[in-house]
Amino acid sequence: MTTVYIKNMVCPRCTAAVERTLRQLHIPAVQVRLGEADLDAPLTPPQQAALKAALEAEGFELLTDHSQRTVEAIRNLILQLVREQDAALSVPLSAYLADRLHRDYTQLSTLFREVHGMTIERFYIAHKIERVKELLVYDELTLSEIADKLHYSSAAHLSAQFKRETGFSPSVYRKQGAQRRALSDL
Repeated sequence: MTTVYIKNMVCPRCTAAVERTLRQLHIPAVQVRLGEADLDAPLTPPQQAALKAALEAEGFELLTDHSQRTVEAIRNLILQLVREQDAALSVPLSAYLADRLHRDYTQLSTLFREVHGMTIERFYIAHKIERVKELLVYDELTLSEIADKLHYSSAAHLSAQFKRETGFSPSVYRKQGAQRRALSDL
């Protein structure tokens, strides 16, 4: 089994698109997750070229550089944390990432900043705020429920961070239906 790493996968639809692409190219996949696909066998050079082109046509990128793969792994862990686990952490983000990636957090942080142009913490906060925006637009939960769901210490803390990041209070954002920034822009 071999793993290929794919940039710009941010949601279950992305996973489905990559699975479809692999099927169309007759490349057997064992499992596809955000940012990576486990394949039955290593890719031949023609398969790699075809996969690279097909993924780019879908808005993805096949990663071959180790640094890019590490940065994408950090992005994907944060996306999963925010989107699927509602940011539930029992340890600090730094310890979580270091443990999951088996690397020193200082190295991860330096690499992420060099490649992505922002700190891991800024990236994490930006995605939490995007999740808050989404939940505000759905208008199904109160601000306190959103704060609980995303593990903020209080609704006041969430509100202050939201205003600092967006320039709007959560209630104004909800009322005005302000436009969300695309997650792929982060």
